[in-house]
Amino acid sequence: MKLRSPLPKLSGPTTWINGEVKREQLIGDKATLVHFWSVSCYYCKESMSDINKIRDQYKDILNVISVHMPRTDEDTYLANIKEMAKRLNITQPILVDNEMIITNRFDNQIVPAYYLFDEYGVLRHYQAGESGMRLLENRIKRILNIY
Repeated sequence: MKLRSPLPKLSGPTTWINGEVKREQLIGDKATLVHFWSVSCYYCKESMSDINKIRDQYKDILNVISVHMPRTDEDTYLANIKEMAKRLNITQPILVDNEMIITNRFDNQIVPAYYLFDEYGVLRHYQAGESGMRLLENRIKRILNIY
């Protein structure tokens, strides 16, 4: 996905955990962080506490949505995803993308991956991989006008 691209539709997932969110609900009031992860990804588990911290710290001014992108057949088992979400304290909506529909709309290839959209639903920042949480938080602060 290229910078300045619009937030893709979120329809077509296998299921939602922790409540369903529509694209239209994410545009207009708050910036949105879309976070891709997988139960089989070590780095996803390691970074989840940072994502939870961001979610809680900016809850009034930032939407956080997690997309579970399977990397193996075992990653598609809903019970495993729910259990890992509970263990990792993922309370934000989780879009379970077993059919890779949302993943393909984002043209996402890797987990963890982070897409930061402004309040108008325009992509302002993208990063992937296990490092760079400080950079991500700095970009969030810039989008939210927090200094």
